[in-house]
Amino acid sequence: MSHQESHAPPSDTTPPASTPDRDWQAIADHEEFKDLVRLKRLFIIPATVFFIAHYFALPILVGYFPRLMETQVVGKINLAYIFALMQFFIAWIVMAAYVWRAKVFDLLCGHVIDRILAGDRSANAKAPKGGFK
Repeated sequence: MSHQESHAPPSDTTPPASTPDRDWQAIADHEEFKDLVRLKRLFIIPATVFFIAHYFALPILVGYFPRLMETQVVGKINLAYIFALMQFFIAWIVMAAYVWRAKVFDLLCGHVIDRILAGDRSANAKAPKGGFK
């Protein structure tokens, strides 16, 4: 292929034959789908805010309160080092919490898919534990 040839994607934007036609707006408007999105946001937004606040607290504390962060805790290890190492553990804890919570999200997602594929929009069917109202 010469450098003059275009690398643009083909103009045909139809989905592959294996993708079934779905009314995506109807799925997005489905109450249980909205509940699922709300539940995910209730976890993801606070977890993200917490992680970002913790992440940026180190440079802020070191910049504005250097004497506090120079406080030696054990030998020559000071608060700044401990805080920096805590970031690894916080990342692992947030990841583990998400993996644990994602199991519930996956169950709820399967329930929503089953309900939508069955065309059942009634509120009487049971949702998985930890799920919908």
